[in-house]
This record gives sequence, structure tokens and C-alpha cells, in this order.
Amino acid sequence: MKTSHFYAMLSRMKYINRWGLMNNTKQENISEHSQQVAVLAHCLVLIHNKRFGGSLDAERAALLAVFHDATEIITGDMPTPVKYQNPEIRGIYKQIEDNAAERLLSLLPEDFRDDYRAVLKPEAESDKELEIYVKAADRFSALIKCIEEMRMGNDEFRLARETIEQSIHDMRLPEAEVFFAEFLPSFSLALDEIQGE
Repeated sequence: MKTSHFYAMLSRMKYINRWGLMNNTKQENISEHSQQVAVLAHCLVLIHNKRFGGSLDAERAALLAVFHDATEIITGDMPTPVKYQNPEIRGIYKQIEDNAAERLLSLLPEDFRDDYRAVLKPEAESDKELEIYVKAADRFSALIKCIEEMRMGNDEFRLARETIEQSIHDMRLPEAEVFFAEFLPSFSLALDEIQGE
């Protein structure tokens, strides 16, 4: 039986820090970020199902979110202003991400690869429907990071907060607007306020 390095490689997500161009009061790694995106994507799909009559798979959305940045173990975290600077850079970076996903898949036993290919490189139509919620959750996670940094007095994140908040509104996703109104305000509160004391 051949040794597989896939899970050991995934555990290295904790070493890849986000927000590399920003002055952070607390570092955030892609492992922490991916867990939060999974929770938020699950929530957004629940909102879709319960408030808007949908029937999407919230657990699948959470799984896709857990792995949405896994390729960054190999590529590192490319800052958003660089990644989206122009379509050519975005296209090249997409190729790099695809190559990184194939590299991760090569670390798995052969009989696991199709299962993880469907997570690292989702192509099913049902997954395409979920990707919008994962993308919104990814943006909400970034917005929450901005809120947390600003609560610590770090004005470095002010413009990022405004830009990210607007980008979520621009998605025109009713589920995101519900999250804004019902869940996001709590992220600006202290622990005692959240607990209702």
C-alpha cells in the first residue's frame, strides 16, 4: 500500500496567511477562512431553502466551501487586487489553480481521486448553482474580517470593507440581503452583547 500525502498537505492550510498586503491586528490563515466560508455558505443555502422555497444541498455547499481555497496550499494566497487586475492575469491564475488542483489530486490514492476531483474542480450543474453561495460566503468572510479589524481600531480595512460590502450587494442575491439584515450586525458586537447579558 502506497503512502498518500493528500491529507498532510491539506493540513498545511494553516500556514497560508491571507491579507498579505494589509496591516493585520490578527493574522488569518486559509484554514480558518475556509471553515468560516463553509459555515456561511451552509447558512446562505439554508436561507435560500427556508425563506425562498429552494431545495439546494446546504451540506454540499459547505463541503465545496471547505475546499474552495485548497489550491492555495501550492499557489499561496494571491491578493485580490492582483488576481482581478485584468482578465489576462485572472485567466493565467485560473490555469495555475487548475494545475495546483491536479497536483493535489495526484497525492490521493487512485480510488479517491474522482471523489475529490468533484470537490476541487466542481463541474456538476448542481454544484454550479451552489458556487454562487460559496462565492457570497467567501465575500462575507472577507467582510467579517474587515469588521473585526476595524473593531480593533485598524482603519487599514475601511476601504476594503466598503468595497467588499458593495460587491456583495452587487451580486443581487436575496439570501445575502437576508444575511446582511439578520446575521451580520452581530459581528460588530462584544461577547456580552451577543450572549444577551
